[in-house]
Amino acid sequence: MTAPIVIVGAGLAGLRAAEELRRAGYDGELVLVGAETRLPYDRPPLSKQFVRGETDDTTLRPSEFYAEKRIDVRLGAEAVGVDTDARRVRLADGSTLVYDQLIIATGLRPRRLPGLPDLRGVHVLREHADAVALRADLADAATALVVGAGFIGCELAASFRANGVGVVLVEPQATPLASVLGTEVGELVARMHREEGVDLRCRTGLDTLRGDDTGRVRGALLSDGSEIAADLVVIGVGSRPVTEWLSDSGIALAEPSAGGGVLADEVGRTSVAGVWAVGDVAAWLHETGLRKRVEHWTNAGEQAKLLACALFGAEPPTAARVPYFWSDQYEVKIQALGTPNATDDVHIVSDDGRRFLAYYSQAGALTGVVGAGMTAQVMKARAKIAAAAPLRELLAPS
Repeated sequence: MTAPIVIVGAGLAGLRAAEELRRAGYDGELVLVGAETRLPYDRPPLSKQFVRGETDDTTLRPSEFYAEKRIDVRLGAEAVGVDTDARRVRLADGSTLVYDQLIIATGLRPRRLPGLPDLRGVHVLREHADAVALRADLADAATALVVGAGFIGCELAASFRANGVGVVLVEPQATPLASVLGTEVGELVARMHREEGVDLRCRTGLDTLRGDDTGRVRGALLSDGSEIAADLVVIGVGSRPVTEWLSDSGIALAEPSAGGGVLADEVGRTSVAGVWAVGDVAAWLHETGLRKRVEHWTNAGEQAKLLACALFGAEPPTAARVPYFWSDQYEVKIQALGTPNATDDVHIVSDDGRRFLAYYSQAGALTGVVGAGMTAQVMKARAKIAAAAPLRELLAPS
């Protein structure tokens, strides 16, 4: 290769792609481009340890690492377009980068609710700067409204309660995490939050916000007609893939109704030769025959390894891939293995009022396991999930 491999997106997926390329033996020029001005950092702690003030730095690798691995990191350099015929990436400052191979790892951007007044004290959380602003406001907050009881919303509600802040958590669906884990497990998560003092209101949304004369948020009107006090608001209603810069590129994108993202095969190849996609922005082809995005921390590393092997013609890992993700809420770690789905059959096999274990199945075959505070029980199910073990065998008396 005479031109470099260019990775656009200096988050976890972009960093893992760079690491795996070097591990696969690529010795040429490697450029990592990021819109933010920080070195790649870990995002999961932002809603937990960082916002609570327990850590100040979640950087994944020190600057020395990039020098040692000869990774040319260009920060504060937002990609705004790509000419796939000329193999050039256009940056916001007007400059261009020629590439031999392009890896798209631009991740996600938080969704915002339209029509809300522009008030101070209203936040989304995705980037480090978002977390810094949120932590600063949290220090003076007495009451908080969290809109959306997905993973980010639930984690922030737990962090706010740990800091002594009163929390109203609203969720349009029947339970927290209903669209991800189903209502049965969602009810167990709801119980935990209510026991911790969260005012959880399901089947409820946000109508509008109320501010004071200084332009700071002080309350909200909810969809059920109730009004609440809130001097801190976080909107956690999901994210969308950062693909606007690809609109004229000829690279095939998934429809927004299908989750959006860059369409790719099972190793990250897109519809255009020499262009790959990895991480949250990438809608990879899965065993089901569908292309979908997987927004989990471990997925970024697994995809980067497969992509690097494919790019250099190496044999990919042969072990069965069993997806894994987790969420820390209060002192409980909620862990999931496999592909638990809200439409699966859910079997609660253990529940002591705080910790729980649930099996997910389709057509009698195990698809996933979700547990709270039950690490050993979750992790030992990996082989059973990979083998799609019959559920009846797991539920049979020992």
